[in-house]
Amino acid sequence: MSPGQWFRNSAASAGDMVRGSQVWKSVFRHPLPLDRRNRIVVMLTNFFLHLHPVSAKKQGIALSYTWCMGGVTFFLFLVETVTGVLLMFYYRPTLEWAYWDITNLRDVISLGILREVHRWGAHAMVITVWLHMYRVFLTGSYKPPREFNWVIGVILLVLTLLLSFTGYLLPWDQLAIWAITVGSNMARAHPIIGHEGPGQQILFVDGVDMITMGTDARFALLGARFVGEETLNRFYILHCVAIPLAAAMLLAIHFWRVRKDGGISGPL
Repeated sequence: MSPGQWFRNSAASAGDMVRGSQVWKSVFRHPLPLDRRNRIVVMLTNFFLHLHPVSAKKQGIALSYTWCMGGVTFFLFLVETVTGVLLMFYYRPTLEWAYWDITNLRDVISLGILREVHRWGAHAMVITVWLHMYRVFLTGSYKPPREFNWVIGVILLVLTLLLSFTGYLLPWDQLAIWAITVGSNMARAHPIIGHEGPGQQILFVDGVDMITMGTDARFALLGARFVGEETLNRFYILHCVAIPLAAAMLLAIHFWRVRKDGGISGPL
């Protein structure tokens, strides 16, 4: 027996011993998915795999059809989550330290690689989300019975843009402050809840300007009349906690719904 064959036999015996142990059986309830029945059982009983369909049409998962933009977007979301958590160890959302912490993250900490991965990953995620939506539209994958999942996708697109918008202020430089000032000024023209928009008379109750009470859309967004420390704190919480949690929940629903709707739609 050659050394290579002996090594393969030993590895196979060790693998059988591990798979036959009580510890392995307590974690994995079914044997290896070597046939269709076991593949179905494993998919339906696995916490991570049950979100995906048991089977899919070969032409429906072809790279030329899907562009793999949905998978790339999810991968970038994971990259942004991991790098974002690491950046939180070094960033303090205060007027005194925000700018200098970003400067250190750019020039000193991890040689700037950590922040650049997060920054360019955010740009790439916006692009891949748009391309994914564009592919879904071109292939008619928004049609029944997938119209609900299309709505979920549109909400995820909006959340992605909001993540970029709220993260833009965190460097706390002149570009960030004035960009958010311009962007938030558009909320003033929102119907009813913007004091310059249609129906703004509703914001006046008994002659009292309700904008001072925080009911105007821009005031609620900034937490103040102008971009300041309240805005920085509010955007930091939205960017690091509220929006990511909402996006993660909707992503789970999005993947689950793909399975319930029969998997990825095939070519028209």
